[in-house]
Amino acid sequence: MLSERKILVGVTGSIAAYKSAELVRRLKGQQAEVIAVMTRSAVRFLSPLTLETLSGNPVATDLFPKERPYGTGHISLAEWADLVVVAPATANIIGKVASGIADDLLSTVIMATTAPVILAPAMNVNMYNNPIVGENIRKLRLHGYGFVEPEIGELACGTVGQGRLAAIERIIDAIIDGLDISSQLAGKKVLVTAGRTEEDLDPVRFLTNRSTGKMGYALADRARRRGADVLLVSGPSSLPVPRGLRFESIRTAEEMRKKVKTAFPSSDVIIMSAAVADFRPRQISAAKIKKGPQEVESVFLELERTVDILSEIAGQKGDKILVGFALETENGLMNARSKLREKDLDLVVLNDPSGFGSDTNRVTLIDRSGNIEQLPQMTKVEIADRILDRVVEIIRKGGKKT
Repeated sequence: MLSERKILVGVTGSIAAYKSAELVRRLKGQQAEVIAVMTRSAVRFLSPLTLETLSGNPVATDLFPKERPYGTGHISLAEWADLVVVAPATANIIGKVASGIADDLLSTVIMATTAPVILAPAMNVNMYNNPIVGENIRKLRLHGYGFVEPEIGELACGTVGQGRLAAIERIIDAIIDGLDISSQLAGKKVLVTAGRTEEDLDPVRFLTNRSTGKMGYALADRARRRGADVLLVSGPSSLPVPRGLRFESIRTAEEMRKKVKTAFPSSDVIIMSAAVADFRPRQISAAKIKKGPQEVESVFLELERTVDILSEIAGQKGDKILVGFALETENGLMNARSKLREKDLDLVVLNDPSGFGSDTNRVTLIDRSGNIEQLPQMTKVEIADRILDRVVEIIRKGGKKT
């Protein structure tokens, strides 16, 4: 989602400074370019080496350094950034910026930049509730500075109240909004299928698989965050339905097929991540199948193919963008390429079966131009963003076939 976006992360002297390491890691995981700027107080809480290692760039700490990895210092950094986020932001840095004070590298960068600036306060509850701090925040809001409100909870001093640094996910959401990434898929209708299907054997038993729907739910949620009108069609899952989208629940492969066929004509992007059954019992027993006599050691179960939904809709694809998933245990690349070609996909995601039920996975992205991108192990949310980055790229190129 943040591919090639340049994010300057400012870190100030708060006990919450250690959380900036996770912020930098998450931003890099979304392919952002990150440079960290730390105040003198910040380095007392967190080693610059930590952020340098995670960001892959030297950490800037001094207004007048002996070595200048970033040219003219504050001006070069101010012009480099697409967005500046200060997390954690102390009462001190908020007061400096509100007063136009530029007496260290971070405050000088903030004064010099024309990029959006977001501050995520973290401090003692009494400091946060101090009317002067409140006035400074209101003043900065009037001047267009963004804020991610701190959360309520136990603070480092032992008291309970508002002052904890916002969750990293909230800060990243604010960054996305600040970069207008939330409009990347505006006006697009995105259909996402997720989860497993269940095919009845009898009133008690059914055939299914181990899919939890985590990948599909992440795709639906991240597409919605990019401004898409999302319909999530899901098989049985214990996951909460993401907010802000339309949701349809199904159970069998045939129910999935009907929902997809209904939604397909009005969809611009179709992402088929559900693990749909390839076979179902030819006949469903009206009564529970009994073990039978003790000498009967096996039962014959006749299966029939379900309709291949992807193949069925591929013939009506037109200029729609179609993304499929391939879960393979052998000959993965060969089979995924074959699926891409035979089903007229724009992108196929080669899936590792070890990802079932896990929050992480390893996948390989293959497009119709033959480009192969093997992703390292990452969270399914991060994978969802990589997939949607490719979808946005295809849209920008006009969905042209090669």
